[in-house]
Amino acid sequence: MDTPSPIIRRQTRARPRWSITHWLIGRPLPTADAPHQTIGKAVGLAVFASDALSSTAYASQEILFILAAAGTAAFGLVFPISLVIVILLIIVTISYEQTIHAYPDGGGAYIVARDNLGETMGLMAASALLTDYILTVAVSIAAGAAQIVSAYPELFPYRVHLSVGLILFVMLVNLRGVRESGIAFSIPTYFFVAMMFSTVGVGLFRYFIGTLGIVTNPPPLEIHGELVAITPFLILHAFSSGTAALTGIEAISNGITAFKEPRSHNAGITLIWMAGILASLFLGISFLAREIQAIPSEKVTVISQLAETVFDGRGVMYMLVITATTVILIMAANTAFADFPRLSALVAKDGFLPRQLTYRGSRLVYSYGIVALALIASLLIVVFNASVTRLIPLYAIGVFLSFTLSQSGMSRRWWKIGHVQAGQEVQERGSVLRYQPGWQLKMLINGFGAICTFVVMIVFAVTKFSDGAWIVLFLMPTLMVLFRSIHRHYRLVASKLSLENFIGLPPHAPRHRVILLVSGVHQGSLLALRYARMLSDDVTAVHVVIDPVEGEKLQKRWEKWGDGVRLVLLDSPYRQLLEPLLEYLQELSRLRQPNEVITVVVPQFVALKPWERILHTQTAAILREELLTTPGIVVTDVPYLIFDVEEKEE
Repeated sequence: MDTPSPIIRRQTRARPRWSITHWLIGRPLPTADAPHQTIGKAVGLAVFASDALSSTAYASQEILFILAAAGTAAFGLVFPISLVIVILLIIVTISYEQTIHAYPDGGGAYIVARDNLGETMGLMAASALLTDYILTVAVSIAAGAAQIVSAYPELFPYRVHLSVGLILFVMLVNLRGVRESGIAFSIPTYFFVAMMFSTVGVGLFRYFIGTLGIVTNPPPLEIHGELVAITPFLILHAFSSGTAALTGIEAISNGITAFKEPRSHNAGITLIWMAGILASLFLGISFLAREIQAIPSEKVTVISQLAETVFDGRGVMYMLVITATTVILIMAANTAFADFPRLSALVAKDGFLPRQLTYRGSRLVYSYGIVALALIASLLIVVFNASVTRLIPLYAIGVFLSFTLSQSGMSRRWWKIGHVQAGQEVQERGSVLRYQPGWQLKMLINGFGAICTFVVMIVFAVTKFSDGAWIVLFLMPTLMVLFRSIHRHYRLVASKLSLENFIGLPPHAPRHRVILLVSGVHQGSLLALRYARMLSDDVTAVHVVIDPVEGEKLQKRWEKWGDGVRLVLLDSPYRQLLEPLLEYLQELSRLRQPNEVITVVVPQFVALKPWERILHTQTAAILREELLTTPGIVVTDVPYLIFDVEEKEE
C-alpha cells in the first residue's frame, strides 16, 4: 500500500491589496460573510420584483400600440385584454408558489425541467431564461430612458447613450453585492409603488365622482399602413404584447437562496406580494388609460399622459410619478442582474457554460455573469436604437417557454411523488421526493398552467414572428448548440485528466534534456543558463540566425560566456523566428527516448512598470504560447527583472 501523502493546512493572513475597484464596489468580503448577505421579504421585493412591477409602466401601452392599427375605437378593448392577462398571472403565480416550496435551493425552470423532463428540456429552459434576462435589461432600461425623454424631449437623440450609461450604473451597484444593491433599491421600489397607487387611486376617485378628464394635447396617433378591422388575430396580437406584464414572475423561484431562513416561506410570501401589487396596478392603469383616451406613443408614454391628466398638468406630482417610473424601469434590470448570474452559475456548474461563471467575486456575487449581462444588453440597446417597441417582440417568448417547461416539469414531479411509497425518500439532483397527499390536485394545477402558457407562447410566436420574434426562435437553439459544444469540451478534458484506470507515472525520468533558447548573450540569458544546468547536465543552447552578422557576434560571445554548453545555430534565410525553432523541437520530440523529458527554458525580460513593457517585443511570450501546444515539451520561463539603479537602491 502506498504511503499516504502528508497534508498541511494553513490559514493565510494575507488580505487583498487596495485597488480602484474597492472604491467602486466596496472592500472584498470573506467567504464566511456569505450567510450575512441574505435578504428578507421587504428587500427581496425590491431585488426580485422590480422587473414584474416595472412592466406596469409599459404593458398597457404595448396593448394600445397594437390596437391602434384598428383606430381609436379599438382602445376600449385594453381593459378586457388586461383582465384576461391578470387571470393568467394568477395561474402562473400559483404554479411558481408550488415550485418555490418544492425546490428550496432555487434554480427555477432550469432545475425543474432538468430533473423532471430531461437534460435537453433543462437546457431549453436555460436558454429561454438567459435570453429573457438579457432582454429584460435592454427593455427596462430603454423604457426608463423613454420616461426621461417624455419629460425632456430634447434628450431623444441621446437615448442610446443614456441607456448604456444606466446599464453600467446598475452593473456597478450589483457588483457591490446582493444585500447592498437590495437595500439601495428598496426605497425607490416602494416610492414607485406608493406613487403608482396614488395615481391610480386619485384617478379612480376622480372617475367615480365625474371629474376625470381626457388627455389634453395628446400625441398624434401613429398607424403604420392602412386601418384594419378588429379581428381575433388583432386581439391576440395585442394580448401577446400585454403579456409582457408577466415577465419577472419566475425571478423569485430562481433566487430563493438569496432569502433569509426559512427561505421558501419568505420567497413564497414575497411572490404573493408581488403578484398582488402587479395585478392591481396593471388593471388600474389599463382601465384609466381607456377612460382618459390615452394615445400610445414612444415620445410621450401612457404613464406620462395618465399622470398629467390625473394631476391636472405637469406639476410636482407629475414629476414625482415620472421620476418614480423612470427609477423602477431602470431598477427592473436589477432583477435580471440578480438572476442571470445565478442561473448561468448553475448551468456552468453542470458544465454547459464556462466554469468562470461559477466563481464568486470579491463581494460574494457572480461578477463574471454580471459583467457579461451588462455587455450583451448594451449591445442590444445599440443595435435596436433603444426602442422599446422594437425590443418588446423579442421579449416574452423565452418567458412563456420557461413557464411552460417549469410547470410541465412540476406536473411530472407531482406524478412521481404520487408513486413514492409513504415514508420513502427519493433523492434527485435538485430536490427530495416524498409522498404528499393531494398530489393529484397540484398536478392538475401545474398541468393546466402549462397548457395556458404554452398557448400564449404559440400565440406570441405567431403574432410577433414578423416583428422580430424569429430572432429569439433562432437564438435559443443556437444557445443550446453552444451549451452542448462547451459540455463536450469539458467532458473531453475530464476524460483526458481522469485517474480511472491510470497506473501512475514512472518513479523518475531516466533522461532529462534541456533546450535553452538564446536571443542574445547577456545577463538574462546567462541567468537562464545557470538555471538550465541545475535541471540537467544535458543542456543545448539554440539560437535562430536571422542576421548572419549578428549570428557571428553571438557565436563569439557564447564561446566566451557559454561555460562549455553546446550551441545550435538555426539559419533562417526567410527571417522567420518561430518556424525553424518549432521544426527543430518537433524533430527532437519525435526522436526522444521513452520517458525522456524535454524542457525548453525561455529567458524573459520583465519590466516592472507597465508602460515600459510596450518597449520590448515580448518574444519570449510568443514562443511560450507556441510551444505550449507542442506535445512532449515542457516550457519553463526564467524571468529577468529590469530595475532602475535608483529603484534597486531604494
